[in-house]
Amino acid sequence: MVLGTAYHLARKLLPEYSCRCSRHDFTLAQLFACLVLREFYSLSYRRAEQLLRDSPQWLEEIGLSVAPDHNTLWRAFDSIIQSKRVNRALDLLAKLFAKARLLRLSTQPLAMDSTCFEQRHRSAHYDRRCRQMRVKAESLPRSHASKTPVKPGSWGESVNASRRRRLSAMPKLSVAVASGCHLILAAKVRNGNGSDAPDFDDLLYQSWKRAPVRVVVADAGYDSEANHRIAREDMGVRSIISPGIGRPTSKLPSGRWRRHMARRTKRKADQKHYGQRAQSETAHSMIKRNMGSALRSRTPERRKKEMLLRVLTHNIMLACAEETEG
Repeated sequence: MVLGTAYHLARKLLPEYSCRCSRHDFTLAQLFACLVLREFYSLSYRRAEQLLRDSPQWLEEIGLSVAPDHNTLWRAFDSIIQSKRVNRALDLLAKLFAKARLLRLSTQPLAMDSTCFEQRHRSAHYDRRCRQMRVKAESLPRSHASKTPVKPGSWGESVNASRRRRLSAMPKLSVAVASGCHLILAAKVRNGNGSDAPDFDDLLYQSWKRAPVRVVVADAGYDSEANHRIAREDMGVRSIISPGIGRPTSKLPSGRWRRHMARRTKRKADQKHYGQRAQSETAHSMIKRNMGSALRSRTPERRKKEMLLRVLTHNIMLACAEETEG
């Protein structure tokens, strides 16, 4: 059960209470388990509280007699989900999978990819109608459009301006995945779409510290000579990155490693390893299918924390599946 696994994991990482002067009604491990359960079922705080009230056997599993109030869960989210604690949880999960010989990084590569989440739930029909109305407003005569002042998000707003505004606030999650088991070894979150290349260094270094990475594969978004040097010369990891960034040209790249990649790509020499890059997309698909593609938080900082919690929930679900099969 996800609730029990999250509770036992948190007991190894978190202190009993956040402060010696707190009420000590619930431990941080119990609250973390409740937050993971909420994310697992994609519930609001109020619905998570009601679910726990209706499931006394689940409360007993983590040593509770009463369910935490929804306000308690809301406050616990900010204090528990912090980057240092998330990194310690990823360290522990990587050790558990390595001990069980499930990472398989000796034969399978580390795969990197990024994805964006919706700021709030929007149906596909609503999105389509919004685009149609914006295109229609863009095609109106200027004399008609100038009579009414344009507000952000209104139908009269430029299509490009609206797109820029949405992309600048879009939550983005980048992950490094052990392609043999879909465990996320490293994650990086931010608000706003942009190049993936600056995330490569942090993702690879965090994964390299947690597991014996031999090969890393990534798409053209991570392509840069500096990233190849970081992987191959600094960490001794073989990097396979599609050299497709920039304008299309028949010339070979000027950098040593990018030129090496372009030649090998033409010969399809790394086809077997590079084909495993899709496993990172599979991990993103698992997160969105199981927990949704839209976030429920309203502020940029809480959206970042919610994406990190989804990463932990995904890994805990994998740990539960392995325990069941074992």
